[in-house]
Amino acid sequence: MDPVSQLASAGTFQVLKEPLAFLRALELLFAIFAFATCGGYSGGLRLSVDCVNKTESNLSIDVAFAYPFRLHQVTFEVPTCEGKERQKVALIGDSSSSAEFFVTVAVFAFLYSLAATVVYIFFQNKYRENNRGPLIDFIVTVVFSFLWLVGSSAWAKGLSDVKVATDPKEVLLLMSACKQPSNKCMAVHSPVMSSLNTSVVFGFLNFILWAGNIWFVFKETGWHSSSQRYLSDPVERHSSSYNQGGYNQDTYGSSSGYNQQASLGPSSDEFGQQPGGPASFTNQI
Repeated sequence: MDPVSQLASAGTFQVLKEPLAFLRALELLFAIFAFATCGGYSGGLRLSVDCVNKTESNLSIDVAFAYPFRLHQVTFEVPTCEGKERQKVALIGDSSSSAEFFVTVAVFAFLYSLAATVVYIFFQNKYRENNRGPLIDFIVTVVFSFLWLVGSSAWAKGLSDVKVATDPKEVLLLMSACKQPSNKCMAVHSPVMSSLNTSVVFGFLNFILWAGNIWFVFKETGWHSSSQRYLSDPVERHSSSYNQGGYNQDTYGSSSGYNQQASLGPSSDEFGQQPGGPASFTNQI
């Protein structure tokens, strides 16, 4: 049997049906979608400048931009409608920090989810051999939950800035030719941002997955088992003390009943001897 077949036979793929491993597999897929939709983006817009002198016009000005969205480095030339002079225009803004942070979190989350899934399947016994594996898994899960929240929020703000900076109406305001009423400036088409919007959605979905998985990872740690024992001990002590109290009460009840019967006995005898008094008195008479 080849090594791949041996490894597959040794793996416990039934663990994927459990919430912990199943959510890890979803985190792996969602991380791929997150960094693919953001890191692989490239788009652009097209503008037109129609000058009074038609020979100076340019009806197809393409402005391309892509990840990591250093828009201030995106430059293009447009006519000034004042002879053959041309104006070099650059976009405004830099969203590279938020975009790169988001993609970095997604890549490392993908790598960790992949490694954790492999451990769950093929090294389940070593994972639970001591408490170190679940504790590391728990801490990393909490950290990635926080990173996904921060990264997704930062990238959502960065994407908003990218949309404003690449809005054709805003770009046209940067051109000197478009400030003259005699020239006609217009947008031919706007950039398509659907994939970037999807990346933000996947970012917050990853946060929900990682935050929800904290509980299932916590159940694997020794902290959860110790807390369960701590909660169960007072209940056991309460139940045992209740049983002891019930036993003493029964004993007390039986003994008191016995004493009542004992005290009742002599009184009945004495009551039975009272008729004897008049009988002896008549015999003496």
